[in-house]
Amino acid sequence: MLVFLNAMNLKKAFYKIAHWETWHWRVKYIPLIPVWFWYCLRSRSLWFFSSSNPSLTFGGFEGERKSEMYKQLPPNTYPKSIYINPTLSFEKVEKLIAANNYQYPFAVKPDIGTMGFMFRKIDNINQLKQYHNKMPSDYVIQEWVTYPIEVSVFYYRFPKQPKGTITGFIKKEFLNVTGDGKSTLWQLIQNYDRVQFRLEEMKAKHALKLNDVIAEGEVYILSHALNLSRGGKLVSLEHEKDEHLLKVFDDLSHYTKHFYYGRYDIKCASIEDLKQGKNFSILEFNGSGAEPHHAYGNGNTLLQAHKIFLQHWKILYQISRYNHKNGNRYWGFKRGWKFLKSARKEYTMLGRIDAETEL
Repeated sequence: MLVFLNAMNLKKAFYKIAHWETWHWRVKYIPLIPVWFWYCLRSRSLWFFSSSNPSLTFGGFEGERKSEMYKQLPPNTYPKSIYINPTLSFEKVEKLIAANNYQYPFAVKPDIGTMGFMFRKIDNINQLKQYHNKMPSDYVIQEWVTYPIEVSVFYYRFPKQPKGTITGFIKKEFLNVTGDGKSTLWQLIQNYDRVQFRLEEMKAKHALKLNDVIAEGEVYILSHALNLSRGGKLVSLEHEKDEHLLKVFDDLSHYTKHFYYGRYDIKCASIEDLKQGKNFSILEFNGSGAEPHHAYGNGNTLLQAHKIFLQHWKILYQISRYNHKNGNRYWGFKRGWKFLKSARKEYTMLGRIDAETEL
């Protein structure tokens, strides 16, 4: 038994060494820290990015609300949403759902969230009640978007310029296992390399089904959050970038008026439909704190990924400096520190609750 466990641990170690994208974000970014602080010095502000997207709190770096984002998007381009205060009685939540004609399943997620923490698909009233009782902060109830494809588009536009640039276009795939008609869910999970670093999380989330035998060919989704940090797989769509796609995001950028830099996460019926500006829904868009996910989705080495990160930081600095000089000032140190501290506290709490929630 001891030999088996040592072999498993060795396998995990080799997998992690060979897949830099699984490393902790601090490890990946440590070599680049001097460049980030150089931009801080040049700007004379630790929060130089806060002016990048003037209509997003803190430039969309961290702590912005989903409700704030959706207000800046054209009608019918994002899922129907209602916002729930955790102090609201569950009876009132039920009435809100009925009044807004929601049908199961639907999605729930924190109004202020990160990395897919506490994002869940809700299939029935009991699950919703469990979620409501667990959530300590405001959250969003959102219609379940059934479009089959989820993509990320990284876009930037320099202020006063009519056209922007799409630097990254990737498709997201679920973290899932496929049944063989013999193995239990837990056995499938244990034999899947990509999930070896979140076994305790999987055990908590799928506790009621761990001993179920998954039918041959059945795809069982382990996480409905398609974030890379939650196990989502990223596939390059670089070859699909064209002027039609760019026009869709230029139009969105001009509609919001002050969104210049960040990443859109979108579900769509097809890539062609998205290029035509139809049959898509924007799940959210992330501002200056958004990672260029195409650094991960194109089979890049860590060195190549670092080059992509640095290119985007330079663009972020240039946009922020322009906006600062034209009236959208950088946040002061105290204001930024207080806001960032509050956001990090919220994220830590949500991460802990997410890991403990059997839902």
